[in-house]
Amino acid sequence: MAIQWYPGHMNAAKKKAAEQMENTDLVIEVVDARLPEASCNPMVEELRLFRQRPCLKILNKIDLADPAATAAWVAYYNAQEGVTAYAMTTKKPAEVARIPDLAKSLAPHRGVPTKPLRIMIMGIPNVGKSTLMNALLKKRVAKVGDEPAVTKQQQKLYLGKNTILVDTPGMLWPKIALPSDGLMLAASHAIGANALIEEEVAVFLADVLLQRYPALLATRYGFKTEGMDGIAVVEGVAARRGFRQKGGDLDFEKASHTFLGDYRSGILGRISLETPETRQALLAEHAAEMAVKAEKAAILAAEKARAAANGKRGS
Repeated sequence: MAIQWYPGHMNAAKKKAAEQMENTDLVIEVVDARLPEASCNPMVEELRLFRQRPCLKILNKIDLADPAATAAWVAYYNAQEGVTAYAMTTKKPAEVARIPDLAKSLAPHRGVPTKPLRIMIMGIPNVGKSTLMNALLKKRVAKVGDEPAVTKQQQKLYLGKNTILVDTPGMLWPKIALPSDGLMLAASHAIGANALIEEEVAVFLADVLLQRYPALLATRYGFKTEGMDGIAVVEGVAARRGFRQKGGDLDFEKASHTFLGDYRSGILGRISLETPETRQALLAEHAAEMAVKAEKAAILAAEKARAAANGKRGS
């Protein structure tokens, strides 16, 4: 299943963000610490680099992510020019309180009465951007909900006298190139429910956890994972929880929903769906696939050209 989700309001949000970027000193991009690259919107990178704006990349929800993977991602992003990474959770006010000083350090020429620091906060749906805004301002200024894409419009707010925050709607991008990215985003609840099939997402997630965290599956559900695949894991959840349809068949749909909920809430444990190493391997595999497709397309085009040339000579 190739997951794509780009509601109309996201296109409008991109246009407004591009206009606002000219009057922005710093971009705060909030990503999900469990899947930092999969939850990075390439349009954010494109917009900020065009205007040469620095980025404070916040890896949020570290309380749900694997600490070792998070440390690797922080080092990965800090090695990039113009990027400072900060791993945190909005559940800890002390960690939220560090953000204003981090932001000022990236734009030291701003943040005074004559030149206020102008910050745009960006990120995909459901990474905790609205919760972060509320925590920063210590009051409810942004809607928070369990469903992605709750925020629909930009709003400008003041953090103290000399800092302006522009909150933007959660934006995905028009085409998710890597199928696994779409599935990771769906598993982590960044995709609208109408754009996915939960059973397929659950099987994908189970396959990832079998490779990376089999012990967590065994601890949570009480079955041995040796020899299992993703389908067997979801069936095992159904059997252990007593989820059955009329007639006695396992209720795969209900088990999938429960399994995804256990991951999203952290009940399964601290899990990261990707690391810098797995990301590089995935990109290399994708590049190889694209090269094969390009080669096949070139051969087909050459064959068509020869056929067309022979047809002309024959006439």
